[in-house]
Amino acid sequence: MAKTSKRKQAQKARQDAAAAQPEVKRRDMLKLLRNGAIGAVALGAGGYFTLRSVRALAHEYDLSRVGQGKPSVVQVHNPQCPTCNALQRETRQAMEQFGECDLVYLVADITTPDGEAFANFHRVPHVTLLLFDGEGQLQQTLQGMRAREELEPILAGHFERFAKS
Repeated sequence: MAKTSKRKQAQKARQDAAAAQPEVKRRDMLKLLRNGAIGAVALGAGGYFTLRSVRALAHEYDLSRVGQGKPSVVQVHNPQCPTCNALQRETRQAMEQFGECDLVYLVADITTPDGEAFANFHRVPHVTLLLFDGEGQLQQTLQGMRAREELEPILAGHFERFAKS
């Protein structure tokens, strides 16, 4: 009889354990699905915008775009240089007056082989802006830090002289 009572005790313990587990209700499952969908959308949107930023940055570093028919501004840049980063901010603000297709802004990063070769070819240090015509001929070199207010008329004049009508 002792075996039977042990068997019954074990069965009762399993029933009690099953009853102690919380019951998954339909409302809880719907909340879980909703939160999962919101999370998936948020991750997808974040990935999309990150991909767009990376593509835009890669396009900005493509120095083969110099001389492709549009005047361009190339910044010889070192990403670890605070002055270079400040010049980049000021130049981008000054470039806002132009359409994306009017005047091309490019970056020659001297920490990359292409950027270093570009800077060496033109014999310029970082913190420099090089202004090219549509055929890729260097027209003007601006060395050192420049404020947006100083760059706007220089870039506008360069665009007016070398933009194809």
